[in-house]
Order: sequence, then structure tokens, then C-alpha cells
Amino acid sequence: MADAPHGLVFPADHDPAADGTPRRSTTATGRGVVADALRPVDEVGARAVERETAWRTQYLTWFRRLVEAGLATPDDAVAVARAGLDSLHSRMRVVTDEGDVPLTEWPRPATTEGSSGSGFGQVEMHGAGERVEELVLPYRGERLRGDDVRRQVGRWVEAGVVEPTLAEAVDAVVAHPEWLRLEDHTVAVVGAGSEMGPLQALTRWGARVAAIDLPREDVWERVSDTAVAGAGTVVAPAVDGRPGADLLADVPALADWLAAQPGTLVVGNYVYADGATNVRVSTAVDELSRRLLEARDDTALAFLATPTDVFAVPGEAVEQALAGYAGRGRVSKGLGRPLRTLSGGRLLQRPYAGPAHPGLNDSLVPQQGPNYALAKRLQRWRATTARYDGRLVSMNVAPPTRTRSVVKNRALAAAYAGAHRFGVEVFDPSTSNVLMAAMLVHDLHTGGGPRHEHPWQDEAYAAAHGGLWRTAYSPRSALGLAALLGVGAARG
Repeated sequence: MADAPHGLVFPADHDPAADGTPRRSTTATGRGVVADALRPVDEVGARAVERETAWRTQYLTWFRRLVEAGLATPDDAVAVARAGLDSLHSRMRVVTDEGDVPLTEWPRPATTEGSSGSGFGQVEMHGAGERVEELVLPYRGERLRGDDVRRQVGRWVEAGVVEPTLAEAVDAVVAHPEWLRLEDHTVAVVGAGSEMGPLQALTRWGARVAAIDLPREDVWERVSDTAVAGAGTVVAPAVDGRPGADLLADVPALADWLAAQPGTLVVGNYVYADGATNVRVSTAVDELSRRLLEARDDTALAFLATPTDVFAVPGEAVEQALAGYAGRGRVSKGLGRPLRTLSGGRLLQRPYAGPAHPGLNDSLVPQQGPNYALAKRLQRWRATTARYDGRLVSMNVAPPTRTRSVVKNRALAAAYAGAHRFGVEVFDPSTSNVLMAAMLVHDLHTGGGPRHEHPWQDEAYAAAHGGLWRTAYSPRSALGLAALLGVGAARG
């Protein structure tokens, strides 16, 4: 998606450009949202954010503080999330023929002949393949089933690549293959062409999917091929028989179209775009979700959290990481001292200051930027508030994965190629897709998974962080060295 000024946009600054077009500052909006999110529980932090003059380099500190500020009580975490959502929704605007209007006043679509009341028609694609009736996990050229899946998850747990609770969730799905079909559900896969989305797995298992993505021929060729190869039903919004919708322009119409879908409705957010557009499309999906939560009592939400963020983590993860740091070999310790000295203390730092429950894992990656951080934090805020309000939510930390959006960034591609040297496993998309789809199935059949006292515990449950929470070094302090070690492999 291009950053053309149509549909959902950032607010205009007071002073337009020389040619009269509005200036729309992503920095002012992001900084303002973070300050507003902190304000209910950390007024000092909120004022400091408002005074921050180097947002694009210092945002890491403030996104960490957002998590810290919510740790004291569950109500604090919910207050931060709700204030952040309210701030973003109050700031963002929609371009109309009459000028910018508030997000909440996004006009409903005019209906056309042959369309539903939403303004969209509908196309259906039916699978001709044989339904996969058990969890089959692709991994390093193998297709794991049954106890082989359990054993592989057990190896990940032992290596610190995933949290132990993931084994509980996967075991439940393996034991209940009938769950995979998701009967009496319609799963809206928003971002149907996403590499991390569950479209392929769900259609192979025979589920009913509402696919939403841009009206681009290449996207819908892939979606159609996936649908026909599967064993389920894929429906899509359409105009004049052409499937697709623009999230930046069509949220009111999509909300009406999805509200009419049969079965329990699951709104799954799998969108991604570059730069500021990522915030725009993520806000669009959030507004879509908000409207559907109001329209239907049975609406459930689904998200994949990035592991390159800040999370509160269990004390046992902190202990494993600190033990790894203390148990470094003589060579590692010998190399570590001069590297820390030469880098001014930035390289190979301790993973945590000391034992803590919860600890705070900071795996934010500067190269991804403040817009990426805000787009992903927005999803966590919606998951927190929706779960607090009693709605079913599936929110799982997905593993670091070699997606196209990652490997096209040379620094990230090199860091991922060298990550294994620091105990971090980077997954192939085929493995991540099925594993995260299985977690979605688990959550939909268990009321969103176990309920915990604090939102940080809900986020940590069954997290597949790739080892970032339990590695022997602070992840960001090892990133540069991992990139240096992996640069040759990344080029290959």
C-alpha cells in the first residue's frame, strides 16, 4: 500500500507544506499516543515523552516504559492499554470529499445493485483437496505428526526456544484433531496474503475463512490457489465479482460484510506494511475489530505478537538466561570483555540485571523503527482490553521467522542468520504458520487459553519467542555481533 493521502491517515499538522498539502507527522502522533498511554499511571513519564526531541532514536526507552508502567497491578496494565487505544483513535483521521473527519465518524458505504447491505458482493472458493485430519508440523524438511510433534516441542522447551506452556497447548491440539476444522466458525484472515497468516493451514483443515486483502490480481491468484488446494471454504468481499478490499478506505463496508458472516466470528489481524502505512493499516484493522465487537457478542479476536518487542517474562526465564550468562566458557568471557570495552558497554550485556519475577525482556530492534513498534503495541493493547472486557482473545508471541519483510532488510537478515550462535532459533515460515495456526485453534477451543491474574501472564503463556527471553545476553546487545557473524550466510 502506498502512503497516498486517502482513507485513514495521520492527523494534519497546523502548518501545511508550501504547495498547500497537509503535513502529517508520524513522529508527533506516535509520541503523543505513548505519552497519553503513560499518563493514567505515570505522569512523570508522560511529560518526559512529550519533551522528547529525538523520538526516532529514543523511542525504545519509552516503549519499554509502557510495559514497566503497567506491571504494578492488572488495572494499571489495562489503563495503559485503554488510554493508548483511545489516544490513537481520537487522533487518526479519514479523508473524505468534505475533508478530514474523525475516525469514529468514518461514513458508511453507499450500496450498489447486486451487493449486500455492506456495499460488497461476495465470492466463494471451495477446496477440492483432501482434508488434513491431524496436526502435521513441517520442520527442516520433515513433516512431524503425533508424538514426533510433542518431542520436537519438548526439544524447543529444553533449549529455551519456547515457553514450557507451549507444550501444554500443542499437546491438547494433537490430542484433539477434531478441533482443527473449527466447525461453526468463520475466521476472518485480515491480510490473507501474509506469510505469517493461517490461511493455508486453516483451509487444509477444512475451516471456513473470510479472506481480506487488497484487490490485487497476484494476491488473489495465491489465495485462490490455496483455497482450491485446501478442503475448506474461502469467501471474500468483492466489487463487480472482483475480490478484495482496501483497509485504508473500506472499514465501514468490511465491518458490515463481516457482521453478516455465519458462525462464531474470529477477526484475525495478520496485516503488515512498510513504514507509516503499517500504523495506518493496523489502526484500520483495530477500528474494524472495535466495530465488530460492538455489533456481535460472539466476536473473537486473534493476533500474532512479534518477539522483537518488550515483554514481562516469567522468573524461570530470567533464571535460565542468567545461568547461561554465568556459565559462559572461558573463550566467551575473554572475548566479551574487550568487545564491551570497545563498544562502550553496548555489546554482550547481561540479559537481566538480576533475578526477578517478572523480569523485563527488551528485544526491540532499532532497525524496525517507531512506526513498527506502535503498530504491534496497538495489537497488544486491543488484546488486553478485549480480554479484560470478557471477550475471547487469541494473542500469541510468534517466533522470529524468515519472512520476506525481514530478509529484505540486510541488517535484520544478517542478524537472523547469525542468531543461532546466541541460542536463538529463527523459524521458516512454513513451521511458524502451522504452529501459530495450531495455537489459534487451541485458544478458540479453550476460551482463549488459561486466564491469569495479570495481562503480562496472558502474553507470556505459550510464547514462542525463539529463545530471545532465555538467551545468555541481552538480545539487542548481541544483535550487532550476530549480524557480523551472519552476514556471509545472509548473502548466501
